[in-house]
Amino acid sequence: MDLISSLQSFIRVVETGSFSAVARESHVSQSAVTRQVAQLEAHFGVRLLHRTTRKLSLTDDGQALLTRARHLLEEAAELEETFGRQRDSVSGLVRMGVPVATAMLMTPDLTELLQRHPALSVELVVNERIEDLVAERLDLAIRLGPSGGDTSLVARALATLGASAVAAPAYLERCGAPSHPSELAQHTCILLDNGPESAHWLFSGPEGHVDVEVTSSFRSNNTLAVRQAALAGYGIALLGDALTINDIRSQRLYRLMPNFVARQRQAYVVYPSRRNLPQRTRVVIDFVVERFRVLDSWLQDGRMWGESESSWLG
Repeated sequence: MDLISSLQSFIRVVETGSFSAVARESHVSQSAVTRQVAQLEAHFGVRLLHRTTRKLSLTDDGQALLTRARHLLEEAAELEETFGRQRDSVSGLVRMGVPVATAMLMTPDLTELLQRHPALSVELVVNERIEDLVAERLDLAIRLGPSGGDTSLVARALATLGASAVAAPAYLERCGAPSHPSELAQHTCILLDNGPESAHWLFSGPEGHVDVEVTSSFRSNNTLAVRQAALAGYGIALLGDALTINDIRSQRLYRLMPNFVARQRQAYVVYPSRRNLPQRTRVVIDFVVERFRVLDSWLQDGRMWGESESSWLG
């Protein structure tokens, strides 16, 4: 039994005083309307209507159900209006899990997205490892590396990202630039401490893999602290493309040894399901895809410093 439909028919029977009138306006047979009311009576175990050949009248139970049924259908109509409107409009909150570098990349353009959709809200949950979207109440997340074996998630490839050795102009003016990873031993390096192999910088280049062990007087387990030290001109840092691309384009940092890249990984946007995906989530996913498309085009350009600069670092 469709409870909502049966309650609607019951209310209209009471309002019109006629099974046949409700049948005509609903474009169904009179027996179908009669059956719906009978199913309600059987479902609740009470008699709802007194029936005579001349008229219908409510029992006490019927009157009680009528009052509550009207309230229930009003609530259902409000739910349909609210969530039906949200389904087709860009409104409400989208929670997105992102690594630090991705948050840095996306934040400037997120403001433009929010200006285009004033009823949209975005919450960035910044975490290097997003394990469980459902447990963390996330609508989508950006992951680097294998998309995982969770078949309940949709994984959409975005771009291949790596890490590059970068330094500020102040450092390069003072100490020069390495042309090969083996020369890093003669330079001041800034270490991102993320495990026992942090001091080993493994590059892929024209001659294959090059593993260099660097030493550092400054290290941090936070990528933003390492980036800040590089921007201050302290030394050379190995940082992810997403974190440094805007610094390179604005000439705050230089990409060194562009033929040698490290830690290349595929970036994915993952989300629970395509089915019944709210429009607000679709809009944010489209934004993420476009932002990474632009990032990928910048990386393919291979430029070592700002796009407006005609010179190249030798």
